Amino acid sequence: MIENTGDSPQAPAFAHIKWGEDGQPTSSHFGDVYFSRHNGLAETRHVFLASNQLTERFAQLGQNAAPKHFTIAETGFGTGLNFLAAWQLWLEQAPDDAQLHFISVEKFPVNRRDLTRALALWPELASLSQQLLAAYPSHLGPGIHRLHFAGRVNLTLIINDAACGFSQLLPSIDTAYSRPDFRVDAWFLDGFAPSKNPQMWSDELFAAIAQLSGPKTTAATFSAAGIVKRGLQAAGFRINKTPGFGRKREMIQAAWQQAPTNVTPGKGEGAVGVVQRATHPAGVKTALVIGAGLAGCHTARALAERGWKVLVIERRHDIAQEGSGNPQGLLYAKLSHRDETLPRWNLTALNYAQQYYRPYWQKAANGQRSGLIQLADTERKSQALTQTAVALGQSELCRLVSATEATELAGVELSQGGLYFPGCGWFNPHALCESLLDHPAITLRTDTPIASLERHEEHWQTLGPTGTEIAQARVVIMACAHSAQEFSQSAHLPLKPIRGQVSFLPASDLSAQLKTALCSRGYIAPSTPSGHCVGATFNLGQSNLALNQDDHIENLEHLRAISPELHRELAPADSASLEGRAAFRCTTPDYLPVVGPLVDAMAAAENFAGLAQNARRRLDTPAPYWPGLYINCGHGSRGLAYTPLAAEFLASLINREPPPLERALAQALHPARFLLRQIIRGQ
Repeated sequence: MIENTGDSPQAPAFAHIKWGEDGQPTSSHFGDVYFSRHNGLAETRHVFLASNQLTERFAQLGQNAAPKHFTIAETGFGTGLNFLAAWQLWLEQAPDDAQLHFISVEKFPVNRRDLTRALALWPELASLSQQLLAAYPSHLGPGIHRLHFAGRVNLTLIINDAACGFSQLLPSIDTAYSRPDFRVDAWFLDGFAPSKNPQMWSDELFAAIAQLSGPKTTAATFSAAGIVKRGLQAAGFRINKTPGFGRKREMIQAAWQQAPTNVTPGKGEGAVGVVQRATHPAGVKTALVIGAGLAGCHTARALAERGWKVLVIERRHDIAQEGSGNPQGLLYAKLSHRDETLPRWNLTALNYAQQYYRPYWQKAANGQRSGLIQLADTERKSQALTQTAVALGQSELCRLVSATEATELAGVELSQGGLYFPGCGWFNPHALCESLLDHPAITLRTDTPIASLERHEEHWQTLGPTGTEIAQARVVIMACAHSAQEFSQSAHLPLKPIRGQVSFLPASDLSAQLKTALCSRGYIAPSTPSGHCVGATFNLGQSNLALNQDDHIENLEHLRAISPELHRELAPADSASLEGRAAFRCTTPDYLPVVGPLVDAMAAAENFAGLAQNARRRLDTPAPYWPGLYINCGHGSRGLAYTPLAAEFLASLINREPPPLERALAQALHPARFLLRQIIRGQ
């Protein structure tokens, strides 16, 4: 058995809980209770809900042009009791079309077993507890985890130290640009008592609270300690001591009154002028998406779920006709023990996608949550997979399996083991895209090529090949893969088309027994009525999409490496007779997608020319963004895994919400990164 070594930045560091005879949980690390022994739910309602006037504030949302969204931020998720109580009140008081964002930072998350036991103490919250447990992330390593509930409630669970966690929501560490586009409306300052956990109640935490707060922000905490009082005052809050809960004599209520004036600018974070943020006027709720593949359909759905009206324009006669058009695709991302940007993005995206897709797998036509085994077909790969499993620690995301166990899981003979992902499987991308577009706020237009985009006053005009206007929009999202290079505003992006070919094989009696998706250098999934789709090749530099026999042969050889038994059953005597499909994937030089606002490349090259002399030079000039123009492209062969989180991030950005990505990952996806690198290199 692989055990968590505790030295990996990817591995969860779960809370150690002692259970009392009365069934109450206590933190072994901090020697403190998670909630009042008298009545934890009543304590939450008194300290956090009532003291922040949430009943009245929830009910008033949307009145007199007030926004229909509310953001709560919490220190210490613990057993999730505060979140569930706020969620319950939200359902009782808030308008049906309002959105709640609940942000909580937790350094030592509770594992699923202990969480289930703790939440059983509150039967009146059982229906909500069950939803939380069902959506609880498979992997709870450091970083940001976004969970959705019934389209109305969003939980952003940050696994980190409180100060570091909240600082990840800021656009940069430089205070000149660190005010985010969203504001926290109410703070739940929970966590363990300052006497038990003084590290959490730090100056850095209160500085982050100051940056995330604004007019009408309130705060409440069970504590009346001097360190808390002084910290809130330094953050710009006016405090008021009120009666505490139960035997506790006092607690603190607070209201934000002014921005602090004693904040010292930091050292900066490289090109801090180029940050991920909205570039269109607030209040706009209509958008145009170019492209109806996985990226475009996910983006349209993410905006529609937020109350936007979205027009999706596709140049082909149907949706999902290019890189998203194969009949079977695997939900999979390559993980690694290395704590580097690409592996961290892969882990974060896959973890989110598994949770996001659960309702879509309920429709059989979309695909199957069959599980997936990444096979170790060489000794080197076996070592790498073992290192990955160790790095992930006590994670439900995947586990190492032997050849014997892999055979049992797959239902066919396998000669090697690997990493088993129980929450993965395969999709029919076309059917999935249909499900994503099935929303009353989304309109689709096919057979509509867009030749150019032109800025006209406050709108973007989309023009056809003859120069006639197709539609206008203040917000436009390019989700058209490498075709984005055809527009002058994004022509500078180094998007690369890579040809890939899959082969179609009729199923046999034996292959019909395959129960899980299998992947190594190639892949095969459980059969459909049409058989199997195996592949796929990578042909960089090839522009001909006609099927070729060499690629069929390569796909069959990859199948042989996965399972000689399946190869014997499925490989035809003459590969020339095989049918298949070829298409272009779109990728980038660093294999990360490009997601975010687009800059005016010529103006940016002029504004940031100083980076050529000093790459660490502080950029005081904000980036010259094209107003309301965004992009979501470059997902390569990982579209199923990448596009849900990429779309969620972009929609959160556009809608001015808390981001679902830590700052370093958000910046790693920034479309301007290649332009900045070129300037620094003097190119």
